[in-house]
Amino acid sequence: MRKIAKSRNTLETNIEIRLNVDGSGKSSIDTGVGFFNHMMTLFAKHGLFDLDIQVKGDTDVDDHHTVEDIGITLGQAFAEALGEKRGIVRYGHSYVPMDETLARSVVDLGGRPYLAFDYKFERDKVGSFDTELVKEFLTGFSNSLACNIHIDVIRGENTHHIIEAIFKSLSRAISQAVSVDQRISGVMSTKGVI
Repeated sequence: MRKIAKSRNTLETNIEIRLNVDGSGKSSIDTGVGFFNHMMTLFAKHGLFDLDIQVKGDTDVDDHHTVEDIGITLGQAFAEALGEKRGIVRYGHSYVPMDETLARSVVDLGGRPYLAFDYKFERDKVGSFDTELVKEFLTGFSNSLACNIHIDVIRGENTHHIIEAIFKSLSRAISQAVSVDQRISGVMSTKGVI
């Protein structure tokens, strides 16, 4: 099983993550940011990852450092858990509807970090959560996992629904990409490495 414990300690955040890529969707999440707890819980559930995230961050300043550093640390955890990526499918995609919203995520775990996400939220906040932090999380995650991520909000009105559909579709796409296919010998690349 692909399991990892990863920590990140800075003057701004103290993060402890335990990840089981081959889990069943169980989670224990305490980021100090209520709405983001919800996003990480559903990320684990819909990706079928077992995920424990415990964070002490400078949320008295704002939530930026916490959310960004979780993206960085979670990306590192996935990268280390996957190792040389032998046998993984590598690519994944998912469409997720949520009421009036439809989001699509497409990923490539081929070792080339890139984030294509230019959606402009109509609201600055969901509760006390700054919507601009969605992109900060995705950037940190993409860079640390060395993952190509394309996310499109095809339609949507309710900001909560939009963000939730993004996280659900991303987790399902990642779950597909990390799945192992016994027919793959080595890695899914003509270069022989990813």
